[in-house]
Amino acid sequence: MSSSSTAVPVSPAHRRRPSGAGVVGKVPAVTAGFWVVKVLTTGMGETTSDFLAHTFGPVPAVGGAAVLLAVALAAQARAGRYRPVVYWAAVVMVSVFGTMAADVAHVAAGVPYALSAGVFALALAAVFAVWRRTEGTLAVETVAGGRREVFYWAAVMATFALGTAVGDLTAATLGWGYLPSGLLFAALIAVPALGYRVLRLPPVLAFWWAYVLTRPLGACFADWAGVSRQRGGLDLGTGPVSLVLAVVIAGAVLWLDRRERAAS
Repeated sequence: MSSSSTAVPVSPAHRRRPSGAGVVGKVPAVTAGFWVVKVLTTGMGETTSDFLAHTFGPVPAVGGAAVLLAVALAAQARAGRYRPVVYWAAVVMVSVFGTMAADVAHVAAGVPYALSAGVFALALAAVFAVWRRTEGTLAVETVAGGRREVFYWAAVMATFALGTAVGDLTAATLGWGYLPSGLLFAALIAVPALGYRVLRLPPVLAFWWAYVLTRPLGACFADWAGVSRQRGGLDLGTGPVSLVLAVVIAGAVLWLDRRERAAS
């Protein structure tokens, strides 16, 4: 992405698709638009998960989300290259289901957010370790299907679950509230950017560091907008907030799709 247009820089390699013979990237170039849509999907995943669980009950909500996630990932796997609508639909469903996974562990199983955050962090570390050992790189621009794409989506799922647990840990367990937590993560996401620019932090590390932080960042602000005033929110409702975010995401993805088609 351009270092002047976005908070988290990446190496020039992230601005282009893999160029090997017959290789077509299946994830988007990491631009300012990428980060904006990513944060929006995290917010939508948080409020949509809460809305569905309260409207239909946890079991039907989780079951339905699992089916839609499987359909979205299957469509992404069948896509021969990066297609904005297909890719971001998969991200949205990972966001919804990843949120439910962390929430169910806490609400249904009584697992503290501190413990679930540790477990999800270990799971993410394990995915990264196996991915790095097997493929030799964690760079997202090399994801062009096959085994690397499986590792990529496993990592994405783990980041969403981890980010959900961390965001709820600060906002609820530690009692900091949604808005202060959102501001905290907004400040923290600048750390990998500064590390990359000033300390020459490896771009792959900067990317995944920022990627994890987008989850609690978007979720805390979405919760702040949706939850009741008694819980420190604006009381706009999780349903309306989810709907607004869905419309904004759809518009942004269609714009990205138009740009992709124009560039092809």
